[in-house]
Amino acid sequence: MPSRPTAHRGLLAVICACVVLVVGMVAAINLAVPMLAASALHPSASALVWIVDTYVIVFACLVIPGGAAGDRFGRKGVLLSGLGLFAVGALISAAAPNVALLLAGRAVTGIGAAAVLPNTLAVLLHAVPAQRKSATIAVWASMTGIGGVVGNVGGGVILSGGSWRWLFAAAVPIALLLAALVARIAPVSPRHDRRLDPLGAVLLVGASVALLLGIVQGPEAGWDSGIVIAGFACAAVLFAVWTIVELKVEHPLLDPRLLRLPALRSSCLGMTAVFFGMFALFYVNASFLQYGKGFGVLRTGLGIIPLTIPIILGAKHVGRLAQRIGLDATTALAFVFVGGGLLGLSTSDARTPYVAYAAWLVVMGVGVTLALPTLSGAIAGSLPPEQAGVAAGLQATTREFGSALGVAVIGTVLTARFVAALPPDIRADHDPHTVAQALASGHTDDVVAAFVSGADDGLRAIGVLVLISGVLVVLQSLLSRRGSDRRAKDLDASSPSSSRTTTSSPSLVDHTS
Repeated sequence: MPSRPTAHRGLLAVICACVVLVVGMVAAINLAVPMLAASALHPSASALVWIVDTYVIVFACLVIPGGAAGDRFGRKGVLLSGLGLFAVGALISAAAPNVALLLAGRAVTGIGAAAVLPNTLAVLLHAVPAQRKSATIAVWASMTGIGGVVGNVGGGVILSGGSWRWLFAAAVPIALLLAALVARIAPVSPRHDRRLDPLGAVLLVGASVALLLGIVQGPEAGWDSGIVIAGFACAAVLFAVWTIVELKVEHPLLDPRLLRLPALRSSCLGMTAVFFGMFALFYVNASFLQYGKGFGVLRTGLGIIPLTIPIILGAKHVGRLAQRIGLDATTALAFVFVGGGLLGLSTSDARTPYVAYAAWLVVMGVGVTLALPTLSGAIAGSLPPEQAGVAAGLQATTREFGSALGVAVIGTVLTARFVAALPPDIRADHDPHTVAQALASGHTDDVVAAFVSGADDGLRAIGVLVLISGVLVVLQSLLSRRGSDRRAKDLDASSPSSSRTTTSSPSLVDHTS
């Protein structure tokens, strides 16, 4: 019988594999976009974005309810159910005869992922002794970053077989194997009477889907079309109703009052903006390297690796840098690198050497390396220890929502600019909205040039938005700190015995430990 340390290591390995599976699927699907565009399904440009985003947005909106369901019904049981749903959704996607069924499969897979991710950590923390919890959390958190790399590389290996269906088919036995291992070695943890908020979850999903509908359908339907206006109007109404419901319910899905905390508000915006930029890049990078550079799908999967080099080598040094220059300065530097890297990538074309392209990926990777631990620490430090679960849920939600929004926005800009850059005769004869549709004209060079132009415009727009978000994040933190200092001085003047630390509101700079 294995020793307890050996059993803990085995459980950690299985749980980490679960995390890599659900996070890796977010990145891997981008590699399949050119194959899907040229497939017998004949998806439109907006349908391609929905194929990527349906999984991500369902994952983002249900990850907090997934954790609550684990508390109430048993974490191991919900984790196993999540892996089962993930397998079922992947199987539906692999066999889908049309886009509608593929989207349904992606939604089911997203529900499964939302049940898996929060409960992996909960199962681990119940199983390991107290003295190993910090190290265990660090390993688990690193898997959320490694998952993106594994998704790109592993997806490239699978898709090199020649069909997009293989990506989903391969996920089925992996999920089922992990479910069998979890069932065998994971302990059963106590249940808690934590009430669920199904209405809040439904409203949040509906509002998010309506927002993305307005963004994604704009280029094809027209920005003044009924479906786009209705999408934005429904999003506004549903977000407002969701806010009212969450303020009144006893156990809210996500309490909007938390965003009154300036540090939490700014760091959540920062986390959303970083993943907005990163997954916008993932969406464009896969198609750019295949269409623009002529890379095969495996080489494309490997092509994103330079972005991860700073994360691997530099993550452990970020804390010391933040202590030396301050968290506001570290955050500002992070956004300069992320936004600057995106702007640098937007100067690439088919003739740009990959080495130059990779150098800009490294620049962006430096920004991501600086941002993630800094913003994660700020979110966690903005809430008391007893709300650690809320902080973890907020991080997961902001990451995945930023990812979905990034794909939607860059897909919208890319489609609009790509169509506008095509020669008039191709637009008149074929009315294309995807590269695969335009390539049917036979004018390969013109089509590729139009795509590269659209991709550059998209990356440029995303880079500017990330830089603007960075300014807002740092400005919010600085203003918050200045207001806290002013209130502390006023209190000191009126009551010399008062302690300054008990009156200050949290800001990014308050969490240097």
